[in-house]
Amino acid sequence: MQHYTVVVPAAGVGKRMQADRPKQYLHIAGKTLLEHSLERLIQHPQIDKIIVALDKHDPYFEDLPIAQSDWLIRVEGGKERADSVLAGLKAMNTAEWVLVHDAARPCLSRNDLNKLLALSQGGIGGLLATPVRDTMKRANSDSKVLKTESRVNLWHALTPQFFPYQQLLDALQQGLDSGLEITDEASAIEAFGGEVILVEGSATNIKVTHPDDLQLAEFYLSHLQRIYQ
Repeated sequence: MQHYTVVVPAAGVGKRMQADRPKQYLHIAGKTLLEHSLERLIQHPQIDKIIVALDKHDPYFEDLPIAQSDWLIRVEGGKERADSVLAGLKAMNTAEWVLVHDAARPCLSRNDLNKLLALSQGGIGGLLATPVRDTMKRANSDSKVLKTESRVNLWHALTPQFFPYQQLLDALQQGLDSGLEITDEASAIEAFGGEVILVEGSATNIKVTHPDDLQLAEFYLSHLQRIYQ
């Protein structure tokens, strides 16, 4: 059985949550979002190591029970997501494939992760995603609608994202060196001509971004825990 390492960028401050701490340290179901996210990953039989990229002055992580786990490696994150992911990749021994997962995405299902890991058999990386179901509006800077966009073939990008290690390392390094705006790992791969496969995942795999997301994440998490007990 092949085993994989996951990089979890967790150096962000989460300003949209309007909380007194970064969103990954907010609590649901008795633990922080970050703890839930890390535990969902390490419970998978093909994941044996997680690298978490933290802010240099992070005052919270060391107090978490999970902080002393032998499967966890801490590195110093950067200003942007891509900087943190690159720091995590450089802390790894050379690997064939690597996953990247959001720190505040605690509701990942094992079934979705299984489908994503199956990409390694074909040699082309990709990411979990969900098809856009709502009508999409494009607006100007004053929030006035300019047009309605077709939702055909539009997808919401989720995580984990899963790519060959060297391909992702090179794409992120080149992207940062050239000043490219890198919104996720797939965007770096795309920018340098790489192919990316979308793997349809569950819409319950939400990223906690706004205060209203906390209750929804807790509901989904309780459902997952019942399934995988």
